[in-house]
Amino acid sequence: MSLEGHKNVVYTMAFNVPYGDKIVTGSFDRTAKLWDSKTGEMLSTFSGHSMEIVCLSFDPTGYLVATGSMDGTAKIWDVETGQEMFTLQGHTAEIVSLHFNSDGDSILTGSFDNTAKIWDVSTGECIHSLEGHTSELSCTQFDFTGEYCVTGSIDKTAKLWDAGSGQCIETFKGHTDEVLDACFNSTGNKLVTASADSLARVYNVFTGACTAVLEGHEGEISKVCFNPQGSKILTASSDKTCKLWSAQTGTLLQTLVGHDDEIFSCAFNYEGDTIITGSKDNTCRIWKDEESYAKAKAIEEEK
Repeated sequence: MSLEGHKNVVYTMAFNVPYGDKIVTGSFDRTAKLWDSKTGEMLSTFSGHSMEIVCLSFDPTGYLVATGSMDGTAKIWDVETGQEMFTLQGHTAEIVSLHFNSDGDSILTGSFDNTAKIWDVSTGECIHSLEGHTSELSCTQFDFTGEYCVTGSIDKTAKLWDAGSGQCIETFKGHTDEVLDACFNSTGNKLVTASADSLARVYNVFTGACTAVLEGHEGEISKVCFNPQGSKILTASSDKTCKLWSAQTGTLLQTLVGHDDEIFSCAFNYEGDTIITGSKDNTCRIWKDEESYAKAKAIEEEK
């Protein structure tokens, strides 16, 4: 199935997890499009940005979509009607990251203006401006409670913020090059950062201590994530590989080899037994752990 309709590069996309019946895509053609994931039918086109769309997300209910653009604004859209609800105005440079909290009542945006902002989804008003980084932001994320959020920056640091007060609680240092991604585990007690210095670092959120350094890639790490259980960390690198690590010890468990060019994205499925990776070689690869693969194969053979 092919989703055809954009007039330029499709740069970002998302499923409406956990339902999975819709996909939203964002393009350099300045639009986002909503699709039926089962039929491939285009349901809506979200038009209004004046420059390229570079990040987007569904809210937890699946009723809203947020888009972030190089025009310095984010927009919130009604999925059912396709209408724009709010334009989030306040950043002075492109928005490169956005993330809803678990309740869906707040959204966090990160910008090349060196700041992040927390917005009220119901009014479109800015609640807090998170200022403290000395260079462009690369990533933003709420923890699962929505009480805290993390920002990563080209200034080689990540920062932990109190989402309620907008105050910086901790600055995570140690990287020698740009921080390109940061991610909480599912319980919010661990944070992992990925950097252009080819390392990922695991921190205790409550103490700020670095508990492990994930060393082994031969190029920058652009994406990092925990599995849903929080026991493993997955890193994607420009060295054409992904690596799987123990979140507890930092031990390398496995290297996923097969792509022919840089890997920009990686993710676990909901169960944590399947990984998807996306590469500059124009392919995505799906990887299954041996146990789940053997079970799936046995079921198939029984048929």
